[in-house]
Amino acid sequence: RCGAGARPGRAPSPGPGSSRALPAGAEEPGMEAEAQQLPLGCGGGGGSPAAGRSPEGEERREPLQASVSNGGDAESGRELVELKVIWNKNKYDVKFCLDSTGAELKQKIHSLTGLPPAMQKVMFKGLLPEEKTLREIKVTNGAKIMVVGSTINDVLAVNTPKEAAQQEVKAEENKKEPLCRQKQHRKVLDKGKPDDVMPSVKGVQERLPTVPLSGMYNKSGGKVRLTFKLEQDQLWIGTKERTEKLPMGSIKNVVSEPIEGHEDYHMMAFQLGPTEASYYWVYWVPTQYVDAIKDTVLGKWQYF
Repeated sequence: RCGAGARPGRAPSPGPGSSRALPAGAEEPGMEAEAQQLPLGCGGGGGSPAAGRSPEGEERREPLQASVSNGGDAESGRELVELKVIWNKNKYDVKFCLDSTGAELKQKIHSLTGLPPAMQKVMFKGLLPEEKTLREIKVTNGAKIMVVGSTINDVLAVNTPKEAAQQEVKAEENKKEPLCRQKQHRKVLDKGKPDDVMPSVKGVQERLPTVPLSGMYNKSGGKVRLTFKLEQDQLWIGTKERTEKLPMGSIKNVVSEPIEGHEDYHMMAFQLGPTEASYYWVYWVPTQYVDAIKDTVLGKWQYF
């Protein structure tokens, strides 16, 4: 019965039940099932019944394995370098392609920090060239890349308080009491306009006269005159007691303000030292000479 059960060209059946005679059509699916189970157990991919066993089947699987290996080689072919990007006290560990350019690195930094490339100053052994690759400038693993720059939001955050502070200062200045109402000046102005004051001309700017400006008061209420010695670059401040000869360059600033109720005349101060305490005040200066006095003393001589 064993000889009858075996057919030429067939492999012996592995189990006792194989001795039963089966129709030809029923035996073929059994062989297919057997052939399908073997590649799964080997980790193979499915194919013809002989794929898992015949030398030909081994050769057909090799190209599939080679294609997977090639994919890994292609990925590793893009050589990466590990960088430490430092910006604004923040540190970023970055893996970046060694054959990428400095411009491409700036784009990467932009994605990390939000700092636009145009506002970046990237340093590696000097300023990083945008057109060269990291390989060309010899960047190695662990290299430190220093980035300097501020984002738009940082710039706005810094500038906005400054602008607000300036506006506050201007607002405070506008709230200040006019100089002519302050007590120290009021005591002089309350004496009224000097009898010999020089005439004023509203809405006109004139050059300095060739004669001294006279008929004015100083802070003590005494008469004062101003003489501009252009050839000697000096301002002479004369009173009844003495005349002070001041080099123009020693006068730090000149300020003036119209006298309330008499806007055609100004009160004016010459800053002779580093603080406002050094102001030398002169009252009832004709308005048409105010700009000429400032320009002359501060080095902007005007010849009309």
